[in-house]
Amino acid sequence: MRFSLFFFANGDDAAEQYRLLLEAARFADAEGFSAVWTPERHFHDFGAPFPNPAVTGAAVAAVTSRVGVRAGSVVLPLHDTLRVAEEWAVVDQISGGRAGVAIASGWNPQDFVLAPDNFAGNKRAMREGLAELRALWAGEAVERQGPQGRARQVRTHPGPRQADIPLWITAAGSEETFTWAGSQGCGVLTHLLGQSWERLEDNLVAYSEALEAAGHGIARERVSVMLHTFVAADQQGALATARGPLTEYMRSSMSLFGLKSPESAPGEVAPEALAELLDHAYQEYARTRCLIGSVDSCVPLVESLAELGVDEIACLIDFGVGTDQVLDGLRTLSRLRARCAEL
Repeated sequence: MRFSLFFFANGDDAAEQYRLLLEAARFADAEGFSAVWTPERHFHDFGAPFPNPAVTGAAVAAVTSRVGVRAGSVVLPLHDTLRVAEEWAVVDQISGGRAGVAIASGWNPQDFVLAPDNFAGNKRAMREGLAELRALWAGEAVERQGPQGRARQVRTHPGPRQADIPLWITAAGSEETFTWAGSQGCGVLTHLLGQSWERLEDNLVAYSEALEAAGHGIARERVSVMLHTFVAADQQGALATARGPLTEYMRSSMSLFGLKSPESAPGEVAPEALAELLDHAYQEYARTRCLIGSVDSCVPLVESLAELGVDEIACLIDFGVGTDQVLDGLRTLSRLRARCAEL
């Protein structure tokens, strides 16, 4: 099992967030983690420090020498694929050929102020964009309309270091998305937020079958599962440290994902009831869907994921625990990584 670091950013202090990103990236590079993922988030406090993963990826590339530098994810329908190809070729050059991109279709209507015409057909736009991104990465020209309606053939520059860009498809739980990722020979970046263990297992079977049916072979199978992560010497201490930050993380994400909050629906959810609900959710979520605990207590979860065919855990570390505590916890997380390396 491989371990990577995943950032999603919960907090208002951008400078502190970037300190954590760069120091954690240096640690991951030195300790044998597989990659550092940074997201694309717009127009919301939740994830605010990360509007462009190519920018943060370039920063990570500049302070590391071995670890993969990945977008988790580029919302492809929000952008002209020309710009995505240009930006990630720069990251690939700076990193010496370590760039990788997960792509997503997007779901939040507010994000689509950047490309309102693509909202209704976001999945189609993502799929067309994937094909064009691969073509541009290979040095092919694509057509765009220029001034006075004149069609122009353009190629992007600079060229990348890698002949093929490593790609993942971000999948929230839809079997259709897993199947399409397999048919394209892409990896899958997923999570346990919106799908049960049973659903994840079924989706990974569908993904593997689609890879095989399309003739891509087992070498193209790459499954990364994002888990909120805080590993410490003592299980109960880790659970206690993470409780407040992760509970607040859940609360702050409610409006982003369209859930009810006391402010938006005071007659439906009382603050006391919401606090009780979140506390219960934390206990269940931390126990079954997070790497929160000690090395010993986290090993069974890693083993379960390996049995499903997962080959990488993307450890989301920036959910609100203090920067220095997170950085200290990375040492223990690295011990878990070493212990599970052969799974």
